[in-house]
Amino acid sequence: MELQETPIDLEAYFHRIGYEGPREPTAEVLEALQLAHATHIPFENLDILLGRAIRLDLASLQAKIVAGRRGGYCFEHNRLFWSILDSLGYDAIPLAARVRLGSSRLRARTHMLMMVTIDQQPLITDVGFGAGGLLHPLALVENRPVRIYAWQYRLIREDALWVLQTRSETGWFDLYAFSLERQYPIDYEVANYYVSTHPASQFTQGLFVQQAMPARRYLLKDDTLTIEAAPGKTSVLEIKDENERLGVLADVFDLHFPPGTVFDNHARQQGRGS
Repeated sequence: MELQETPIDLEAYFHRIGYEGPREPTAEVLEALQLAHATHIPFENLDILLGRAIRLDLASLQAKIVAGRRGGYCFEHNRLFWSILDSLGYDAIPLAARVRLGSSRLRARTHMLMMVTIDQQPLITDVGFGAGGLLHPLALVENRPVRIYAWQYRLIREDALWVLQTRSETGWFDLYAFSLERQYPIDYEVANYYVSTHPASQFTQGLFVQQAMPARRYLLKDDTLTIEAAPGKTSVLEIKDENERLGVLADVFDLHFPPGTVFDNHARQQGRGS
């Protein structure tokens, strides 16, 4: 990995994710770190709706996610996690994926994940795919279904591509496709700028907050909170107003904002926010 421009505060990060375990670069530690990160730091795009730039330098990520106890989306989560793994001595290679979510439409590479090799076994680790993502690393092995709590995953091959799938009620469902070509920070800067600013990006058009737990997945999209206990087992809460939304953000996702905060998905275009 490139020299880090800002030192990583490991103690503050471990406190943020509630991790008190060993720190050797083993498969067991990687699994524990991925689970702790994913279940303590939500996936969210709220700064975009507040008109704030999404910055991927380590100083900004630590200030926002660690010290500020906020979440972020894939580039923020996995850029921070990549630096943590590098600091602990893991052999981690950053990759890029095309999100599918069941669609056959060709999309840009707008997702970040990593490949970590431990004892000659490559693993996929990803803490930034929201509620539907992996809570544990997944061995880079073709067509081997793995159950992680209530959900099943597998990797299949499409020529040079690997495709991460999850099992739904109706069969296997594509989440994203990726190659093993190493990516660099500038690649993520370009993709991040598009995702966070382009008017066609889903993240500039609506509110998304998600969190996965071993027993539940929580998905807040605009005015609807969906709680998923297993594939096909969901409950839905409709949110009446901004005050109730702020309560859900605080109570469900541990995200706290001042009373009266409004997440305006036109904040950037209209020059509002801070």
